[in-house]
Amino acid sequence: MAEKPVIGTKTMVVSPHYLASAAGARILGKGGNAFDAAVAVSATLAVVYPHMTGLGGDSFWLTYSTEEARVRAYNGSGRSGYGVRRSCYAGEGAIPRRGIRSAITVPGMVDSWDAMLSKYGRLTLAEVLEPAIGYAQSGFPLSPDQRNNTLFAGATLSAEASAIYMPGGVAVSAGSRFQQTQLATTLRTLAAGGRDAFYKGKIAEDICDYMLAAGGYLTRDDFADHQGDWVEPIHAEYHGHKVYQVPPNSQGFTGLMSLNILEHFNFGEIEHGSYEYYHLLVEALKLSFRDRDRVLTDPDFSTIPLVQLLDKNYAGQLASTISMQKAAQLTSQPIGSDTAYAAVVDEEGNAVSFIQSLYFEFGSGVVAGNTGILLQNRGSFFSLDPNHINTLEPHKRSFHTLMPAMACREGKPVILYGTQGGEGQPQTQTLLLTRMLHYGMNPQTAVSEPRFVWGRTWGEPTQELKVEGRVADEVLADLAGAGHIVRKVEAYDGSVGHAHAISIDDNGYRSGGTDPRCDGAAIGW
Repeated sequence: MAEKPVIGTKTMVVSPHYLASAAGARILGKGGNAFDAAVAVSATLAVVYPHMTGLGGDSFWLTYSTEEARVRAYNGSGRSGYGVRRSCYAGEGAIPRRGIRSAITVPGMVDSWDAMLSKYGRLTLAEVLEPAIGYAQSGFPLSPDQRNNTLFAGATLSAEASAIYMPGGVAVSAGSRFQQTQLATTLRTLAAGGRDAFYKGKIAEDICDYMLAAGGYLTRDDFADHQGDWVEPIHAEYHGHKVYQVPPNSQGFTGLMSLNILEHFNFGEIEHGSYEYYHLLVEALKLSFRDRDRVLTDPDFSTIPLVQLLDKNYAGQLASTISMQKAAQLTSQPIGSDTAYAAVVDEEGNAVSFIQSLYFEFGSGVVAGNTGILLQNRGSFFSLDPNHINTLEPHKRSFHTLMPAMACREGKPVILYGTQGGEGQPQTQTLLLTRMLHYGMNPQTAVSEPRFVWGRTWGEPTQELKVEGRVADEVLADLAGAGHIVRKVEAYDGSVGHAHAISIDDNGYRSGGTDPRCDGAAIGW
């Protein structure tokens, strides 16, 4: 059954938490544009979805300005510290996934807020941070998702983090008022001092002094030298649409490769929800993952052959290797999945598709002293193998899962889409786009329909294909018969991520869809 999207004639905001969506709507209502509203959403998510994202993490952005009439990308990911090198972990098999020694990359998200507002915004940073500061100081109803993640990861939290998220050693119950007064103070300092307060001023000093005392590696110089980058987005043509992604160190090209492969198949002959539909998408994605794992890292440290990877002839070669009767036996590496995607379109047609993360739930598990800031553990994904493409080196960006998407037709945005979930991001994005373009689904239906996620997760040795239980049993049986290691999960299972989308039709109406698997909302008028 088709689900109804939220329709707006002028604006639309989607995010994984209703208060963040409301914050974006408030900013639009007071005269801000899509860029102002997006920063408000981003900052509010850092408060009301703290297990997924925060000031101590990274973000990636795709933007469309009606004045410029072009899509741009901003890489808001941080680099490892100047003093961080493989020898810091001599005798260890891997970088710790949690703790102060996993927090080795500078947080890039605050810099990206400044980039958005200084280039395109109408309002001040203090104005767009107002909703986030209010929720941090006065509190908000703690979400079921935060409660569940606290129960799952609470044992990994530092003393400072535990005091906030598990006061008295007990996870706060869902619906209870949850306040973060330390974070509110930090946000006020940021609102008053701007970007420099975070990277060169008091906030940087507090974070780095804490890290030094706790045995961490990031220094004031690492923060002071951080700079995100405006970069040219990459794209692929797919059925009359130009689909944009952020270039490496983002895995965005993986989603484009999958679309290029799928272009060689006739979806008019493939029933949605059938064995053929799911099998084909999984096999195309596997092939793109194989190349991703071989080449993806910081492009400043290694040449990434994007021209070859996005070549249509190469996609045809890959497509010819797909068997519709048998699953390819390929492997993937486990990737963190805790992320928050959101999007905004304003009355003028400006559009922002963005995504942010701490990497794991609660990131490193470490709150930097009295700042209230959880530090990301994104750098723990670096390899200690000197021959690995993603090997740890000083001042380097890691392989990054974050990948917001935007599809344009005749030069203007028509679909903004993305999802939580590291390995699942290109998979769910491919599901959403094929559903909307080939089967005419609105954003809410596309998001709500059953999903899958293929690959290995932490602690699981098999390359499972997790499929939601609403998929027909005969389809699951056919997938297993083809060699997929099928695991049936709940009907609306969190393992497939939290996806959101906005579409813009020929009349300019905005349709928004948010994931029933999370606490989000679509707000438009």
